Amino acid sequence: CDAVGSKSFLAGAEAQRMREAGIEIRAALPTGLFSTLSSRVDLRNHRKIATIDSRIAYSGSYNLVDPRYFRQAAAVGDWVDAMVRVSGAASAALDGVFESDWAIESGAAFVAPARSSGAADARGPAIQVAASGPGLKPEAIRQLLLTAIYGAREEIIITTPYFVPDDSILLALRSAAERGISVTIVVPARNDSMLVRFASAACYDDLLQAGARIAEYAGGLLHTKSITIDRRTSIFGSVNVDMRSLWLNFEISLLVYDGDFSAGLRRLQLDYLERSASIDLESWRARPRARKFLEDLCRLIGPLL
Repeated sequence: CDAVGSKSFLAGAEAQRMREAGIEIRAALPTGLFSTLSSRVDLRNHRKIATIDSRIAYSGSYNLVDPRYFRQAAAVGDWVDAMVRVSGAASAALDGVFESDWAIESGAAFVAPARSSGAADARGPAIQVAASGPGLKPEAIRQLLLTAIYGAREEIIITTPYFVPDDSILLALRSAAERGISVTIVVPARNDSMLVRFASAACYDDLLQAGARIAEYAGGLLHTKSITIDRRTSIFGSVNVDMRSLWLNFEISLLVYDGDFSAGLRRLQLDYLERSASIDLESWRARPRARKFLEDLCRLIGPLL
């Protein structure tokens, strides 16, 4: 687990009891006074992966924490997440990512998981597992998102808790909306970072003017990270549409090429949308100038968020 995101857990009694029971725990990308001087503490492991017997794996946005109690001081309500269960080659690939992360932090030799037979995969959707982060192919996840957006022909639906896209993704979404593609972006009405909230809002005007729909979810902190394209292709995992996920974090994404899976994910997205309030361009432009100034100021520091 990430050394920063799980700091209180790692130092707590529960982690100690787990170790005493024989459970191995490693802090990913540990920090400290001396490591701060010699390493990048802003690089974090944001992946969410659970593997069972190298045959079944789960991935998505869910952290191992009770959403009813997590960061309740931020007054954002329950965290709303989603996970998917995979088997076959996709499970083996996720297991491989976990084993690689484990080997780096534990010093153990990396042992690649056995490849699954193709028989199980033939019955299910085509899935690609995309691991991204420092040390891997630069801009991989950003290029993936750009390819998906520019390849859309009918519809793009995005849910993300943190929406601070770089200029290239913002331009791609604007271009999609301007050429008549239905572009819908669902974000939480409130999240746990005021700076991110203002930086996100700085992008709304251009997107709304281009014809995109932006809706704010009112049922809690919508934490699900999902994209559906033309009801046929889905991107699902730990990646937020923000510059930290695109450039700094170690992330994991599932690319699913299947109409049935996309239909199910789209139903979930539409359920979120039904519990959201759409932003009207005219009303949005009437917001106070002081608010606009704060948004633009936070947008300038977007690469740090």
